[in-house]
Amino acid sequence: MPKTEGKILVVDDDADVLITARMFLKQQFTVVQTESDPRQIPRYLNNDTFEIILLDMNFTRGESDGEEGMYWLNRILEINPKQVVILITAYGEVNLAVNAIKSGATDFVVKPWKNEKLLATISSALQLSKSKKELEQLQGAQQKLQENMQVEFVGNSPAMQRVFSLIEKVSATDANVLILGENGTGKELVARAVHAKSHRAHKTFMSVDLGAISESLFESELFGHVKGSFTDAKTDRAGSFEIASGGTIFLDEIGNLSMALQVKLLTVLQNRVVRRVGSHKPINVDVRLICATNMPLYQMVEDDTFRQDLLYRINTVEIRLPSLRERIEDIPLLVDHFLNIYTKKYKKDQIRLDQSTLAKLQKYNWPGNVRELQHAVERAVILSETNVLKSDDFFLGGSAIQKQPTSRDSEVKTLDEMEHKFIRESLERNHGNVTKTAKELGLTRTALYRRLNKYGL
Repeated sequence: MPKTEGKILVVDDDADVLITARMFLKQQFTVVQTESDPRQIPRYLNNDTFEIILLDMNFTRGESDGEEGMYWLNRILEINPKQVVILITAYGEVNLAVNAIKSGATDFVVKPWKNEKLLATISSALQLSKSKKELEQLQGAQQKLQENMQVEFVGNSPAMQRVFSLIEKVSATDANVLILGENGTGKELVARAVHAKSHRAHKTFMSVDLGAISESLFESELFGHVKGSFTDAKTDRAGSFEIASGGTIFLDEIGNLSMALQVKLLTVLQNRVVRRVGSHKPINVDVRLICATNMPLYQMVEDDTFRQDLLYRINTVEIRLPSLRERIEDIPLLVDHFLNIYTKKYKKDQIRLDQSTLAKLQKYNWPGNVRELQHAVERAVILSETNVLKSDDFFLGGSAIQKQPTSRDSEVKTLDEMEHKFIRESLERNHGNVTKTAKELGLTRTALYRRLNKYGL
C-alpha cells in the first residue's frame, strides 16, 4: 500500500512513545520525525513545514497539569497560526486536552493509543491541513482577482453610473442580488465588485457556472458528497455552498437550471442548510447570494420554465447591465483601457489607435459586448505591423470593420461569418439558453462554448 503524503513531527519525552509512534507512522506516511526536547520545536518550524505535530501535554517527570503542553501549543501557534496540532495525553488528562482544543489544538489522542484510532485522527487532521492550504490559496487567488477587477470595471456613461450606484448601495447589505445582462457585459465583474465592497470581502468568493454543471453532478458540486456516495466519490468533498460559507456565492447562468434543480436550490436558500450527497447530516451555511443570467426570467416564469418563488428569493435587488451598444460613449475609454493592458503584455508600448477607426468601432453593433471589444483589441495589438491601429487591424464577426455589412441585403462572405450569424440567431431564438441552442444546432455544450468564445458571444 503506498504511503500517504505528509510530514509529521512527534514531540514527547518518553522514548518508548517516540519509538512506537515512529515505527507505526513510518509505515503510513512519507516523513516522520521525532523529538524528545520541546525546546527544539522552534528550530523545526523555522527550518521546515509539517502538516501535523503530535505534542505531549507534559514533559517534566511527575507533572500532570498540562501547563507545559499549553505553553508549547501557544508557541507553535505563534510561529504558525495555521499549524495543525494533535495533543498526546494520558487518560486522566482528557479534560486538559479538551481545554487545549479551545486554545487552538485540532484534536487529541489518549496514550496508550490504539493504532487504528491514532491513524484515523491523523488522517482527519491531514485532510484539515490540506483544506486550510487550499483555502489559503483560493483566498490569495481571489484577492488577486479582486485587485484586477478594480481596474477592469470601467465606464463613464449614465447607464454605467447607475450600475455603479446600485453596487455601492447593495454592497453594504446582505441582500440577494440578481444581475441581468447579455453575454459579455461583465456580470461576474459586478458580482465581484459587490463582494469586494461588502463586509464579507475578506471571506471566500465562490463562482459557480451552473451552465457547465450536468444535472447528475449538480448536488455534488453545490452541496458536496461523502466518500462512497457514488462511483467516483473517493473522498469526502465539501460543496460550493459549504466552501463559500461566511462569504459570497455567485451562481452564473441560473436561468439554465431545470425545474427539478430549481426546487433543490430553493430548499437550500430557504433553510440555509445543505446536506452532502450520501449523508443526512445538516450543515448550516451563511452565504451572500448573487445570481446572474442572460435569459428572460420573467418571461420564463410566465412560461412555467422558471419558478416564481425562486425568482422572488434571488432578486431582492436587481442590477441590469447595459449592452455595449447602449453605452457607445464608453467605447473610447474601454479601448484605451484594453490598449494599455495589451500593449504592455505584448511589449508594443508605442501603439495607438487611429481616430477614424475609433469612430468606426463606435458604429459597430458589438453582439459580444465588452468581451468582444476586449478580444478585438488584443488581436489587433498582436497582429499589428505599425504603431497605429487602423480599420484593417480589427476583425469583427470574421472580417475587418470597414467590411462589416451595412444593410440587410449585404451577403455573408465567409464561413466564419455564416457560422457567427447562425449561432447568434439561434441564441436569440432560444433567449440565450446555451443548452437549447446547442441542441438546436446539433452541437455539444462544450463545442458550442468554444464557438461562443471564438466569436465573442
